[in-house]
Amino acid sequence: MSSNGDLPLVSVVIPARQCAAEVPGCLDAVSAQTYPGPMEVIVATAPSTDDTEAVARRRAHTTGSDVRPVRPIRVVSNPAGTTSSGLNLAISAADGEIIVRVDAQARLPADYVERAVATLQRTGAANVGGVQRPVGQGDLSRVIAAALSSPLGGGPAAFRRGSDEGPVDTVYLGVFDAAALASVGGFDETLERNQDYELNWRLREQGHVVWLDPSLVVEYQPRSNWAGLARQYFEYGAWKRVVISRHPRSMRPRQLAAPALVVGLAVSVFELARGRLRGGILPAAYLGACTLAAARLRQRLPSAGDRLRAACAFAVMHLSWGAGFLRSGRGSRAR
Repeated sequence: MSSNGDLPLVSVVIPARQCAAEVPGCLDAVSAQTYPGPMEVIVATAPSTDDTEAVARRRAHTTGSDVRPVRPIRVVSNPAGTTSSGLNLAISAADGEIIVRVDAQARLPADYVERAVATLQRTGAANVGGVQRPVGQGDLSRVIAAALSSPLGGGPAAFRRGSDEGPVDTVYLGVFDAAALASVGGFDETLERNQDYELNWRLREQGHVVWLDPSLVVEYQPRSNWAGLARQYFEYGAWKRVVISRHPRSMRPRQLAAPALVVGLAVSVFELARGRLRGGILPAAYLGACTLAAARLRQRLPSAGDRLRAACAFAVMHLSWGAGFLRSGRGSRAR
């Protein structure tokens, strides 16, 4: 499967749903890769109300052999519609020794594949990933991107903070050794969210290494409206609860912070309703934390109005995540 000396064939797999506007830019970034070895691209398109599949298929037919990738883009249908099923379908159609997972909303830097393959070979890891850099397009998206760049918004995950290189729990996207990926059965198709973390947990349980290379920085476009942001984080929390129920040892104390906040604020409302002023302590402290974190974004958000919206974004993310986590535990389908 290898050519160009010892360079392995790389398969780029892209799940795509409701992203007709993003697919061309994503494929442009993939085609611009500097990796000198052979590369193929498989796009798994889910049922969408926009023209996602049509756009992907048009691009597949118009990509010439004089640009990257060296093989024609292939499009496979993903009738189940989930990210996990789309990834597995694309991976099953792939021939590569290395699998590069890309989201349609992501924009790879030109040297991403080349660097990631080198790191994978240097470390012997099963999965290599880098840092997610939120970059907003549009007014509110820009504010949300700034909030995600804050420790209060993005949290302590290594792939958000860009910490030192080395083994970690999980990474953003992922560049996989195909054999190691196959050994754990690929992505869990019963999970609609948190499938990356769960897969990396299974890899690590089998003794494989998941490796963070902070030189790999990928731009990510966050949600552009409040409803979308709330729904996204509610689902994150709900599916995290599902993953923890299946793999209890994967739980980290930080994952209880948001649900504890939701419970604490509910108790505070009850206390205030009974005329107990102590109920105002937690809301005041949380409001102060959000305000202070937003104030520290002054360089990115010079407008006081934008900083206020950033403070609101913190609350939407935290409370939606916590509510999803708690709701999932009451037997919902975690949707």
